[in-house]
Amino acid sequence: MMREEPNKENDFEKTEREDAQQPHEESVLVESRTSLETEGDHILAASDRTAVPAYRYAGFWMRLWAFLLDLLIIWSIGAIVVFPLFRLLGISESQSFLFSPASIATTIILYGYFILMTKYFKQTLGKMVFGLKVIDLKHEHLTWKSILFREGVGRYIALFYFPLTYIVFLVAAFTSKKQGVHDFIADTTVVHEN
Repeated sequence: MMREEPNKENDFEKTEREDAQQPHEESVLVESRTSLETEGDHILAASDRTAVPAYRYAGFWMRLWAFLLDLLIIWSIGAIVVFPLFRLLGISESQSFLFSPASIATTIILYGYFILMTKYFKQTLGKMVFGLKVIDLKHEHLTWKSILFREGVGRYIALFYFPLTYIVFLVAAFTSKKQGVHDFIADTTVVHEN
């Protein structure tokens, strides 16, 4: 009988040890589940980050050169096509420059150029030359609403309120996503294509 008692004590000690280890094992299990969930979240966050393309925002100078090239294109269309056509048709150009029919036609071409090129190509000819394109920060595609606000309202402010022109475009030099005022209006920005 003496032999059975130590066995009983050993069984009792084993049971106590097992009971003492179970909460520890459960806590280890809980900790490992938490760490897996955390790692899983981290993995999801990393895959979310890779799903969103990393853009290289176009700076102030690149955008300025593209805009000046676009203005040169618009001016060329006006000088080569619009003004000679109006002279040929005998339509007067002698009124004040801003309100002459040829200037109004050139302004319509300017807005049409920026709006249609941005909608269908996401870039104007000037942006194509410099490898830039316009993106919408909220949607996959540029919507008519954002383009009309960006190109219509933004260009109007920039071109017809001359002192504000510098502010509208200069803001792009100091914002994190290189957005001008017209980009803030439409929640867009300009990025490098590659």
